[in-house]
Amino acid sequence: MDDEILTIEEIAAFLKIKEKTAYDLAAKGKLPGFKVGGAWRFRRSDIEQWIEESTKG
Repeated sequence: MDDEILTIEEIAAFLKIKEKTAYDLAAKGKLPGFKVGGAWRFRRSDIEQWIEESTKG
């Protein structure tokens, strides 16, 4: 499912980083995400595209 929505905890596990690092990256706009009721959410497809773009150059 390409539109799967991940929480901050799930995205941290997916990227193998600490939750604080994921939160900091999202808050600085470096990690594509959006807030729902004050909690960060991430589309798996956006994260996969972000990884692809980040590794290109």
